Formats: sequence, structure tokens, C-alpha cells
Amino acid sequence: MRAQSLTLAAAGAALLASTAPPATTPVAVPAAEPRVVREERVSRSAGDVRAADLLAKVRDCVPVSRGRYRSDDGRPASTPVCGTRDAVFWRADLDIDCDGRAGRRCNRRSDPLFSDATAYPQSDGRHLDAERLPYIVVPGPSRIWNHGDDGVRGGSVAAVVHRDRVRYAVVGDVGPRDLIGEASYATAKALGIRPDPRAGGTDSGVTYIVFKDTQVAPIENHAAAVMVGERLARQFVRGR
Repeated sequence: MRAQSLTLAAAGAALLASTAPPATTPVAVPAAEPRVVREERVSRSAGDVRAADLLAKVRDCVPVSRGRYRSDDGRPASTPVCGTRDAVFWRADLDIDCDGRAGRRCNRRSDPLFSDATAYPQSDGRHLDAERLPYIVVPGPSRIWNHGDDGVRGGSVAAVVHRDRVRYAVVGDVGPRDLIGEASYATAKALGIRPDPRAGGTDSGVTYIVFKDTQVAPIENHAAAVMVGERLARQFVRGR
């Protein structure tokens, strides 16, 4: 595992507190505010989006970052953050984030860089559970890129692609300002990547697509993230 993720719990809590009022259905709001989606009345449409379809939509990169990121400490900075009208994306490795609530797989014994905090807490104030919740990590704001400027925040919905698998997650943690390519234990496991925090992950071949101005509330509601992610991915592939 590379450098330890930053602990921005206080900032994350403040950000979540400032979101739009609760809504029972997905609603469009002005661009400055996230589209907050709750699980209760989100319907699932038939049909899954294939990995190949998503990858075809992100084949070309229009950079939104002012520079490039390293995949690990000591590696060259070679990864830009790219953007479209509806999403930002990057292609990178996947390092295992085991931070948050300690469990059987994620704890100080299993992970030498374990932190008991994540940047964005769940609705009851506790930190996220990396073993159970699929989430991704975004770099901390810097001169390279400030994710908030592109409508990315705690709870934003992401499609993560590895080989022929597409899995949906939320933005759940913030990492070092110069590194990119990290996701939770649960995300790696869902993608068929070895999730061990010491020896797991993969050196390349993972595409992260984060849909702008979206947010799942509560952040730990993975069922809602999947429902919304599937709908947004379909729209993204169709160019709507």
C-alpha cells in the first residue's frame, strides 16, 4: 500500500451538512449543488452497462487537471484527470484503502498504514467500513486538481472498471495531493482484485469514472449507489 490517506473528517462532515435538503426522488438542481439521491424511491432500470461500452466513452482524454499524478511514491507523474460534460475519469492502479472502522481484514495488524478515520463519515457519525462499503479515494485538493471544482465530493457516484467488470462505488476518502489510484477493500474484492492491504491491489488497468454533481445520501447506502450508478452509466454511454 502506498502513502496513507489524509484524515479530513471534519471537512467532510461540514460538506455533507451543507448539501441540498432531503429528496425522495433524483432531482436536478443548479450546477453549484449536488444531485442528492436517496434509496427509498429510486427505481432500477433493466440492463447493465458493459465495461467495453464505458471504456469506449473514455478512450480520449481532455485533461481537467493542470498536471499529472503519480501512482505510487517514487513513480513518475504520468496520470492526468480527464473530463467530459458529465464525468471526470482517470486510468491508474488500485491500491487498497483499509481505513475507517476496524474489522477482521482492515486493522492495525493487517495494514501498517491503517487509519481509523475516513474523510467522509457515514450518517451516524462513524467512519466508513472499507471491508463492506465500495468506495474510491480522490487526491487532496492541490494546484494539480481540486476535485470540488468539477462537482466531485463525498458520496459522489463512481463507476470503476477492471477488465470486463463494472462496479459502482462512492467517493469515500481523500488521499495525498500528488497520488491517484486507490479504492476500498470492498471495491477491490468486487472487481476480482486481491484486496489484501499489504500485498493486494493491481499495478494498472483500472478506470475510475466519477459522475459530476451527484451524491448518495446516506453515503453508506451502497444499494442506492448501485441503482443510481447504473442509471448514470447508461445515460453516459448513450451520450445523454
